[in-house]
Amino acid sequence: MDSTRSMTSGSPAKLILFFALPLMLGNLFQQLYTVADAMIVGQVLGVSGIAAVGSAEWMIWLSLGMIQGFTQGFSIQTAQEFGAQKYDRLRRAVINSVFLCLISAAVMLAAGQIFAAPLLHLMHTPDAIFPDALLYMRIMFWGIPVTMAYNLLASVLRSLGDGKTPLYAMVFAAILNIVLDLLFVPVFGTGVGGAAAATVIAQFFSAVYCFAKIRKIEVLHMEKSDLALDTRLHMRLWMLGFPMAFQNAVISVGGMIVQSVINRFGVIFIAGFTATNKLYGMLEVAATSYGFSMTTYAGQNLGAGKIKRIRTGYRWALLIALVTSLIISAVMIFGGRDILRCFISGDAKTVEDALAVAYHYLFIMAVCLPVLYYLHVTRSCIQGMGNTVLPMMSGFAEFFMRTGCALLLPRMMGQEGIFYAEIAAWAGADLVLFFSFLCCTHKLRTPDGGFHG
Repeated sequence: MDSTRSMTSGSPAKLILFFALPLMLGNLFQQLYTVADAMIVGQVLGVSGIAAVGSAEWMIWLSLGMIQGFTQGFSIQTAQEFGAQKYDRLRRAVINSVFLCLISAAVMLAAGQIFAAPLLHLMHTPDAIFPDALLYMRIMFWGIPVTMAYNLLASVLRSLGDGKTPLYAMVFAAILNIVLDLLFVPVFGTGVGGAAAATVIAQFFSAVYCFAKIRKIEVLHMEKSDLALDTRLHMRLWMLGFPMAFQNAVISVGGMIVQSVINRFGVIFIAGFTATNKLYGMLEVAATSYGFSMTTYAGQNLGAGKIKRIRTGYRWALLIALVTSLIISAVMIFGGRDILRCFISGDAKTVEDALAVAYHYLFIMAVCLPVLYYLHVTRSCIQGMGNTVLPMMSGFAEFFMRTGCALLLPRMMGQEGIFYAEIAAWAGADLVLFFSFLCCTHKLRTPDGGFHG
């Protein structure tokens, strides 16, 4: 049964919210991948286990961020063609996106295996956790083609208004991941390598499910003429996807620099910081969902020429996102300490020392969470309007603010300074995005000052 949805008519607030809800649940279950890894590894292997996973985290995010950047960027073209009801061009966009993703996945897989060990050395990873961190990275990098496949298929489905299929795929995959974690790590004793393998296997099944669903969508039934590769279309897709991938790569490099500073503070500090970073995904799960929703909404309405609806939808999305962020902030401030205990095990003093680091960092992020939610909604709206360069500039702002604060503030404030690097990165990006949004919407106005659509 065809499950596509047009977002070019009806209440913008209702469309954005109800499209985001299944994405939110899907993202929540996707976060269970890493949260389950951290909890099980932390409880079974102790502080050194979770520290090893944490040391590899930003390199894993580097690959994942680039994958999501490419696939989300390519799907902007898909959303615009769907909004314009140009289904032949829609199918060609999907086929050519698949071709570009195959090339990207092969290059990223090779680079990941070659540079895994040198990157860990460059980041001053402690010798005690180096072997486990390297093993975790290598297995996760072997899963890059699987991760690329799932993200491309899920992005195509979302661009057509189907947020439910990625949700169902993630629910199944998250449950499978937890089962495999519990089997591989405590029972088979495979350590962090087993946790990584469980994640890759689970995501493979989520990709298979999405592919099976796509085959049933009528507008994606391919004809022979749709299979031709188009160099001009490749360039258009690269112009959409590369800035987003590069933006995420720049952000990740900044995170790696921060991690290199954190690694110098010892295993206990790394474990506490990692425990909170594992909750980071839970903190922004709604933000990324509203972002996906806004990208699809803006892309479809731009394709349909309904520009005025984009601004209306943006205002509603921003209001809904900010209210959500305040609710999540309250939950984390009052209940975060108990949640963090699930990630840390060991003797009483070690646990309390790591927990003190973790909760202090969590409290600071929770208080400033609305800043992050503004970032996601605004950046995604701009991307949906077909401009991925200005959001990339916000990524540079994140990089400079994050790395600058990470390198300078600890010299003045000690360990306390590292907690503010992430907040500064959000604020720097927000400043760029505020003016970028004004610029983009101004360009879409008609010469007489009105709007198309």
